[in-house]
Amino acid sequence: MSSAPRTYTLALLPGDGVGPEVTAEAARVLDASADAFGFGIEAGEYAVGGAGIDTSGDPLPRATLDACLDADAVFLGAVGGPQWDRVEADLRPERGLLRLRARLGAFANLRPVSVSETLAARSPLRPERVAGTDLLIVRELTGGIYFGRPRERTETEAYDTMRYSVTEIERIARVAFQWAEKRDGRVSSVDKANVLASSALWRDVVSRVGAEEYPEVALEHLYVDNAAMQVVSDPRRFDVVVTGNLFGDVLSDLAATLPGTLGLLPSASLGGRAGLFEPVHGSAPDLAGRGLANPLAAILSAAMLLDALGEPEAAAAVRTAVDAVLADGPLTPDLGGDAQTDDVGAAVADAVLSPTLSHP
Repeated sequence: MSSAPRTYTLALLPGDGVGPEVTAEAARVLDASADAFGFGIEAGEYAVGGAGIDTSGDPLPRATLDACLDADAVFLGAVGGPQWDRVEADLRPERGLLRLRARLGAFANLRPVSVSETLAARSPLRPERVAGTDLLIVRELTGGIYFGRPRERTETEAYDTMRYSVTEIERIARVAFQWAEKRDGRVSSVDKANVLASSALWRDVVSRVGAEEYPEVALEHLYVDNAAMQVVSDPRRFDVVVTGNLFGDVLSDLAATLPGTLGLLPSASLGGRAGLFEPVHGSAPDLAGRGLANPLAAILSAAMLLDALGEPEAAAAVRTAVDAVLADGPLTPDLGGDAQTDDVGAAVADAVLSPTLSHP
């Protein structure tokens, strides 16, 4: 008797700006992967961010949160836009995303950055400097200054609190060291320990976890300003970079300089039962509705989602299909092409379904 096909429940949160456009292409590729590799996907769409504010007055509506908590994985497009800039601070679209990450327990954000020879030629930096880059930024996602209390703004001043506990630092450090064990065995921990008490604690805890639990992994410490310089001047020196919420946010966006566009950088936020997967780029409201957004970061985030679900062959096929499109087109304008968003998504989906790539 044959076993029942594997079926996964996904919560799709298209969000704002170009989010719905890139989410549609990621969903198209996920469906193609399911057809090619013999599993099922049951996906529902839910409002978040500005779309949540418009439909229910909340950037994370209760129905959306419940669906995410019940799902096997959550896929997010993007949130935010100028039309919501004047709403109350705790109701801004971005606050809904922060609340979602916290409720999912998704404390570890993984942002891989790789630059092939083909991509190096499109980088604004010298190709010989960036070609061969293969780094992974591990960003702590549910602590630090974005969540620290107290925080306040008055007419005359504003303040935020950078706060980390030993437990929070230990668990993100272990994620980084474990990934380094699978890769080249090197961790660069980024902080500002010379001026911030929270960073001094960060450095001490990361050092202890490395020495006691992962002695075979090489560990270095970098101040964040030096790390930022090294990311653009010598990116191949890095293997795994681990850092806090604020520094990780800035460094991972800076790393988009290496391939030349945010449209190629995926991410996965893990730690709870269901992972949250999203492209690194924002909602790009100036591109919304024009069919110009690059969907490849969203599609590569879908590949990370497939890995997390235990479908590594499907994930590998998606990445191979993306490589083929990067080499031969079609490409969106940010990569020098003139294709539309859905042209690129369709090309990747077709490649996933190609018998030379998939093994149904």
